[in-house]
Amino acid sequence: MAAAVLFSTYRTTFLNSTGPLPPKRRQHSLATDLVTDLSQRILMGTIAPGAKLPSESEIVREHGVSRTVVREAISKLQASGLVETHQGKGTYVLARSEQSGLHLKVETAFSVRHIIELRMGLETQAVALAAQRRSQAQLTAMRAALDDYQDLLAKEDSCVEADRRFHLLIAEATGNPYFVEILQNLGIAVIPRSRIATSERAGSSLTHSAYLANLEHEAILAAIRRQDPDAARAAMWTHLSNSRERLAPVE
Repeated sequence: MAAAVLFSTYRTTFLNSTGPLPPKRRQHSLATDLVTDLSQRILMGTIAPGAKLPSESEIVREHGVSRTVVREAISKLQASGLVETHQGKGTYVLARSEQSGLHLKVETAFSVRHIIELRMGLETQAVALAAQRRSQAQLTAMRAALDDYQDLLAKEDSCVEADRRFHLLIAEATGNPYFVEILQNLGIAVIPRSRIATSERAGSSLTHSAYLANLEHEAILAAIRRQDPDAARAAMWTHLSNSRERLAPVE
């Protein structure tokens, strides 16, 4: 009995003096953050192939990290094949080989359906992450892409570039450069409707399809703005499903 009382007293005193032990946290990697930022800028074309990366000192000032972190990040970029360092000259972005990446033949509604099915798996996850992680600047860029889309639509001009830019900005907002890389490698196949014959568009014109897609884009952006990953995922699924159904049925 005495032992039980002693243990209870010790336990109460210990917890009151120290409190519960905090959960262990995985150490945050500044180098990983820097790699993500530079990778996205390279893959989105902000830093063009053949361009020189900012100097080590400039990156230190811009990101507020140590030279050790910068060197580790550059080493990882080299390992991933994005950059190459020339002794005494600096680090340069490597050109993406035209023989590398994905080469998809998009000629019929049947092939577009397959691409849309691929995108449904990829982009519903990407948009959910984007809703959680997007910055205000990224949200502003998405809004600008849709404004451009609507201006072009009003002029009955091609909206393909603005459409593709909107989807790439969502990929960028995930913070995961591989989403961007995959969509970049898909190229124009991401928005392939302009390459499909009229007879395979289920009777709808390009302008009408683009108008419907615009309404769906607005629903996606609204969910990202609210930072609602479930709603964003559902809106993207609806958009891609409807895009698929706007094609003529496959016999």
